[in-house]
Amino acid sequence: MLIFIISKILIEYYILFNMHEMSVALNIIKIAEEELNKANGKRIEKIHISVGKLSGIVIDSLEFALEVAMKEGKIPKAEIVIDQFPARMKCLHCHEVFEAEEFYTICPVCNKFEHEIISGKELLIKSLTII
Repeated sequence: MLIFIISKILIEYYILFNMHEMSVALNIIKIAEEELNKANGKRIEKIHISVGKLSGIVIDSLEFALEVAMKEGKIPKAEIVIDQFPARMKCLHCHEVFEAEEFYTICPVCNKFEHEIISGKELLIKSLTII
């Protein structure tokens, strides 16, 4: 009983301070359940997610939030696969397209800072394995 109470307190603390990932996880589970119903499937075996480097998502937090959210939903045993992809930016001066690990990246060609983000802010559900 004590272990359950401690784990519940830890989960509530974690959810309180990681609401962004929890709301994302709840939306992913909702979408997965909708697709399961559309396909008249019995269960979801695997959820494959791709997260952009500049999405603001903390992968470990999302994994934990998904585990918690799945226990409450219809897909309690689905395998979660999360991969992360780099951001791609385009320099507004020389028009070079390059990969970046963070927002504050200078162009590797002209060393200017002004750029537009082409990709890397997304979170995509790449696939659902429905049985």
